[in-house]
Amino acid sequence: MLRWKRNLLVLWVGVFFTAASFYMVIPFLPIFLLEIDVHEHTELWAGILFSSAFFAGALSSPFWGRIADKYGRKPMIVRAGFALFIIYTLAAFVTNPYELLILRIMQGLLSGFIPGAIALVGTNTPTERVGYALSMIATASATGGIVGPLLGGVMAELVGNRLAFASAGFIVFLATFLIIFFVKEENFKPSKEKGSVKNDIKIAWSNRPLMLVMLLTIVTSCSILSIEPILPLYIVDLGGTTANASLLAGVVFSLPGIASVLFAPYWGKLADKIGFNRILFLGLLGGGLGTFSQIIFQNIWGFSITRFVFGIFFCAVFPALNGLVVKATAEDFRGRAFGLNQTANQIGGMIGPMLGGFLGGIFPAYSVFILTGVLLLAASAIAYQKDDGLKQMVFKKVMHGKQ
Repeated sequence: MLRWKRNLLVLWVGVFFTAASFYMVIPFLPIFLLEIDVHEHTELWAGILFSSAFFAGALSSPFWGRIADKYGRKPMIVRAGFALFIIYTLAAFVTNPYELLILRIMQGLLSGFIPGAIALVGTNTPTERVGYALSMIATASATGGIVGPLLGGVMAELVGNRLAFASAGFIVFLATFLIIFFVKEENFKPSKEKGSVKNDIKIAWSNRPLMLVMLLTIVTSCSILSIEPILPLYIVDLGGTTANASLLAGVVFSLPGIASVLFAPYWGKLADKIGFNRILFLGLLGGGLGTFSQIIFQNIWGFSITRFVFGIFFCAVFPALNGLVVKATAEDFRGRAFGLNQTANQIGGMIGPMLGGFLGGIFPAYSVFILTGVLLLAASAIAYQKDDGLKQMVFKKVMHGKQ
């Protein structure tokens, strides 16, 4: 097996394990807050807990990106894996939201497993197969997003959320050992440039395509994560009962992941043919319309179907953004570019949950879906405006239709 294919296979398994561990516990934070007697301002606390890790990650990601360019992406993946193992294990013993908040901040400061895997794949895959490889990593994350909520929901019902935290730590521990023994980073040239994060930001600022990707990453991450704090409680309201709440939330959470597993490889192959820009536009447009459609149904079955349709399109977005990072940067700056883009992702992830938790605590829950849909459609408009080839193609079709 070619080295890049072997790396992709092992990283796929590692990302799957890590994503599964994340989704075993994080979607159920609002419900876990109720278990530790947080019955006032639950939505606001959920938003703070979601946002805290992203805030910390926004600060630390450029630093880890610079270290990755100097020492390699693999050591950064291993470091993040062991950090997550310790944090998840400690989370099983928290007794109040303040302890949980401290652990979430530490998670943001020290994590970076999946971004590291994306960077390693982006720099160790033949150029003509980058779209396919990045989409496969997306399916690994999505598959973990399917298994994680289901496994977490079942474990929460049978043995409680605390054991789910501990199990998540053990799973990411296994993923880390897979990377240590079976992944080999090739074509790595250590950056000898002496600089600082401030200098890296200046370099990125002068790179207009990279800055556009970072802007779209912020908007997209903010929009999609604004729903996360209120989604479990919204699902419970649609279901009409709090019985088996974690299991029901887990099933619905997994639906976009199932769609991603089925359709992300198709989007990746299409991206290698028609370009990441057009795939990004289609994903954002479909994701925005799919978000609005979730408001139409006031029953769990209709909502579940629209969540699946949303996942069909949205699974194209982040692989396309990662592909554009690869296209827009030189190899010796790519680790720092992914680090800065991860900061953009974390900034959006910080703003989104706080905004969603705030709106969900004051206005009806569907207002958060409206906000998400508007942001995704705005992002699709930006992607369209910056893709001259796409605009010309649309113009020609319009003119042909008039004739």
